[in-house]
Formats: sequence, structure tokens, C-alpha cells
Amino acid sequence: MTHAYTPGLRIAERTKVTSQRVLPLLGDVIVKKGDVLKAEDVVARTHLPGKVHAINAVNRLGIQPKDLREYMLKKEGDPVRKDEIIAETKPWVKILKTVLLSPITGTIETISTVTGQVLLREPPKPIQVYAYIGGSVTAVMEKEGVVMETTATFIQGIFGVGGETVGELAVTVDKPDDMLTADHILPLHKDKIIVGGAFIRHDAIDKARRTGVKGIIVGGIDDEDLRKLLGYDLGVAITGSEEIGITLIITEGFGQIPMAQRTFELLKSRSGAKTSINGATQIRAGVVRPEIIIPYETGGFSGEEMDKLPDRGMEIGDTVRIIRVPYFGKIGKIKALPFSPQTIETGATVRILEIEFPDGSSAVVPRTNVEMLEA
Repeated sequence: MTHAYTPGLRIAERTKVTSQRVLPLLGDVIVKKGDVLKAEDVVARTHLPGKVHAINAVNRLGIQPKDLREYMLKKEGDPVRKDEIIAETKPWVKILKTVLLSPITGTIETISTVTGQVLLREPPKPIQVYAYIGGSVTAVMEKEGVVMETTATFIQGIFGVGGETVGELAVTVDKPDDMLTADHILPLHKDKIIVGGAFIRHDAIDKARRTGVKGIIVGGIDDEDLRKLLGYDLGVAITGSEEIGITLIITEGFGQIPMAQRTFELLKSRSGAKTSINGATQIRAGVVRPEIIIPYETGGFSGEEMDKLPDRGMEIGDTVRIIRVPYFGKIGKIKALPFSPQTIETGATVRILEIEFPDGSSAVVPRTNVEMLEA
């Protein structure tokens, strides 16, 4: 019989983790191969060009484009301050003089005697790339970045929002099926990454942000609470760039779903350790999973491999998680594995399986829409 195998979320108590830390454009790498770094250490720097502002100078001054340079008080490359006069007319009657003020602090980029425009550029913005994980530099890419390596506990979530952040791990509930409420969030959790159980609502997330919590790891969330957090309905684009003041990682799915016992116990065992998390997620066109990385402070990579799923196909009774709408995040057991491809609602002919959920209901979904879970 032909089998279909879909890898599940990766969870490992101790494994080697590597991370490429790359600048968005060429710059300067300030560390060298072999350096041992903290997560907060800067590994590379560069500058992003400032925003360009265009001024229709000839319309403002009432002159011809070819005469623009005669009225300019600044030349290309000169620095300017916001509201500084950069050009002016020279009438016989001074009260009729017209001036052109700079809308920004920056430099004169271009003075065009063809279009009559003056282009100004804001100061370049410094960009720094951090190590993100505590560990050693194993490779340096000149003017681009580095590769970091560490021995760490590694856990993937199913969904997340918010970018990279680092903080001390704190478990706030007793059991993986406990709900993380606002009462669990205390002033002592400022600058920490907190772990909940089965569920969190928007009021608790809001309190966490106000308290200064850096990140939240929890089993499930309601899609309406996610919309409140983001302020909009999430599409299919990759997440991770949201400016919401906190990083949120969901380990199980949408709804009130207890965190997997193994995941909860693993996080609990590393409570107090410095932790790096990233909520970036993409389900389609190349899977990107939110990640939790908890480096070990001492001891190198022991050679232990990351836990792996059995090298076999799906079988009836296996536990799987659905990774596409409309059942995204739901967990159930395989009830049937029809051999022949079938036509689904979209009109595509694909191999399918039937999943039975804990409440007794079932659904038929394409095999590519599920991932196997570890026992």
C-alpha cells in the first residue's frame, strides 16, 4: 500500500540549532568566527537610505525650471534642518519675497532644472543585527552577516505573530490545560517570556503588553481575540513583522486546546532560562514555523539528534493536526485512508483522509492539509 508522510512540528529537549543572521543590505560584520556571544550582542551593522521627499520648487516660487539654481540657497549634498530656508525669490519689494522651507532634516539630494523639483533625503537609518541566540559564531559572510550555532531546547509552534525577542522564561500556570488569565500576569513578569496552558483571551494579552511582557507561549487562541490584537483580519501572508509590542506563539491551534503535555513539561523544565522566540509563520508557499529556542549555558553539542517521527506512512489511528482552513489547528485521529484519489469541493482530484475529532465529529480533508503529531 502506498503511504503519505507529512512531518510534524519539531520538538527536542537538546539539539544543535543554527541561525543565519543576515543584514538587509551590505554593511559591516563586527564579530569573527569562534566568538561566543550573548543573544543581545550585535553581530553586524549597516544603514538604510533615508526616505526621499520631493518638492515642486518652481510652483512654490513662481519661477521657470531652468532658473531654479539661481534661487537656491543650498546646493546638492548640503545638509538642511527642518523649516530652514533653502530657496527664495529676490523681488524689488521685500514684502513680496517668497521662500521655500525644507520639510525635513536631512540633505539636498537633487536639484532638477528640467522638472523644477528639489529632492531631499532624510538621514540614513542605522540597522543592527543581533545574535538572537546565545552561542558561537561558526561562519562569517563578509559584509552580510554570520551563522550562529548553539545547543538548545527547540520547539516549533503552529502559529505566531510578532518578531524576534529574547527574555527569561516563566511558566505562569500549573497544568497544560489551564487558561492563562490576566490574574496570572504580575509585575515580576516584566521583560519575560511567559508560558500558559490551553488558552488566552485578549484582556490577558493586553495586560501582558502593559506589564512589559516580551512574549507569550500558549496552546490556543480564539480568532476574534487575534483580530483584536492585530486590529485587522489576518490574511495568508507571512507573519512576524507586526508592531504589536509583544510576540505570541500558539503551540496547538485555534480554540481552547491544552498544550501538548510534552511541550508543557519541556518548557517547565527550562523555566528561568534565557529564551529566544520568533512568531514568524507562513503556512503556504514554503512553511515557516514560529520557534522557541532555549540555549544551554554550558556544554557543547553532544551529538544527540532532534527527535524524529517514525519513518513510516500515515496509518489509521495516528494523531494528526490540520494545517489549512476551514479546520486549521484542529487535532484528531485518522479514521480512514481511502486509496483512490477523490474530487474535493475545489474541483481538484487529490488523495484524502477522514479525521475523527474528540467530540465525535469527522471531516474529509486532503492529505497535504495535515501533519502528523508525535505521540
